[in-house]
Amino acid sequence: MASSSLKCLSSIVVLTTFFAISLKPCSGHNNTHWNTAGITWYGDREGPGSTGGACGYGDAVAKHPYRCMVSAGGPSLFKDGKGCGACYRLKCDHPLCTKKPIKVMISDECPGCTKEAVHFDLSGKAFGALAKRGKGDQLRNLGELKVSYKRACCKHPKAKIAIHVDSGANPYYMSFAVKFANGDGNFACIEVQPAGGKYLKMEEMRSAVWRLSPGVPLKGPFNIRLTSAVSGKKIVAKGVIPEKWSPGAIYHSKVNFPVQRKQK
Repeated sequence: MASSSLKCLSSIVVLTTFFAISLKPCSGHNNTHWNTAGITWYGDREGPGSTGGACGYGDAVAKHPYRCMVSAGGPSLFKDGKGCGACYRLKCDHPLCTKKPIKVMISDECPGCTKEAVHFDLSGKAFGALAKRGKGDQLRNLGELKVSYKRACCKHPKAKIAIHVDSGANPYYMSFAVKFANGDGNFACIEVQPAGGKYLKMEEMRSAVWRLSPGVPLKGPFNIRLTSAVSGKKIVAKGVIPEKWSPGAIYHSKVNFPVQRKQK
């Protein structure tokens, strides 16, 4: 996810947070102006595009709350991984389209999508969702279209933040993903607190990856502290990674950033 000039005060260590389906802030964007972009689609016609995309979200993109409504982004959207988790509204004016906006989240990279300044390589399901009822296959058969787009706020009002531990994590090299963070989740930093220890600052890597290599084994349970890059708000997922944690496991917290309401 995107970095910020906001800084966490903590010990400097290197931690890998493998993937953050952290949703980008609702404020600070022009939510009234529509711009032009190109779209294509990939993967199965009703599928999520990829369940192994560059953002590291895995098969979560095919499940609730995303349900395949995702997109790979060209360079200007993917931003070397800092665009992962950003949401956009798209609408299509083609005769086969409903002209009603859909919302998609950036979950993958399309390095070759450079024909336009902004390009979405949508999942098959998302591309078809632009179409009128019964016209999804006809629209997908066109292959490429122009659409209008603008930034959107991703919200999961009933979801709590989850931590997806990377399969390569171990006591000396912790890696995990922050899933389902609400729109306040553009992180300034993420910190981890091992059992009996202090909070340790994590270093952000490409594709929303953060890492921690402290040089000594860390023991759980772990608290995870997230700092918003927009509001500076901090939340703590207490004990979210248990003492006997497993690589590849997903652990659910009891917290999330507040869902921002639209200003009238």
